[in-house]
Amino acid sequence: MKSILIIGTGKFGHHLCNKLISMKNEVMIVDNNEDHIRDLFSQVTSARVGDCTNPDVLKGLGISNFDLIIVCIAENFQNSLEVTSLVKEMGGKYVISTASRDIQAKFLLKNGADEVIYPDRDIAYNLAMKCSADHVFDFVELTDEYSIYEVPIRAEWIGKSIKEVNVRAMYNVNIIGIVSDGETIIMPSADYQFHKDDHIKVISDQECLKKLVKNI
Repeated sequence: MKSILIIGTGKFGHHLCNKLISMKNEVMIVDNNEDHIRDLFSQVTSARVGDCTNPDVLKGLGISNFDLIIVCIAENFQNSLEVTSLVKEMGGKYVISTASRDIQAKFLLKNGADEVIYPDRDIAYNLAMKCSADHVFDFVELTDEYSIYEVPIRAEWIGKSIKEVNVRAMYNVNIIGIVSDGETIIMPSADYQFHKDDHIKVISDQECLKKLVKNI
C-alpha cells in the first residue's frame, strides 16, 4: 500500500484514482473544481479543492509525505509544468506527469518530473496494434523492440505440454501467462497442458510473433 497524491481529476485522473483505491492504496485528490471530485469524496482518503499553481495550496498538502505524486492536468500544459516543478521543489519523492507530445515530456522532465506518461497516445498505440496485427487480443509495449502479446495457441499444441511444444526454442518467445476459461495463470509450469481455446501471454518482438501466429 502506498500514499499517493493525484493532482487533477479529469477522465484519466478519475480512472486512475478508482483503480488505485481498488488496490488498497491511500489516495488524496486535489482539483480546482469541486464538481470534478465530488463523486470521489466518499472513496478517497482525503480530497481538497484548490489551485495547485498556488504554492500556498501545495504547502498545505504535505508534499514530502507522499510516496508518489501524479500530476494529471491535461487541459493546461503551463499549469501542469508549474505544478510539476513546484511539487518537486517542495520535496516530492517521485513525480509522474502526463503529456500529449514529446516536447511537453522534455519540458516536464527538465522541470521536476521523474517520469512522464502519455495516456492518450498509449491507448491509441495499443488499439492500433490490436486492430492491425492478426490474432492479437491484448498488447502491452515494454520497449521499442519487445512487447507482451496475448495470442491464441496453435491447434497442434492442444493436449501437449509447454515442455513438449518447446515454445522458447521453436519460436524464440517466452510464455509468461496462460488465459484459460476466463482465468489467467501467471508463470505456468512447463508441465502445463494446453486446452482448446487457451490463449498465451508472451514476451516477444514483432518478427518472432509473426512466426508464432502464422497460419493459425
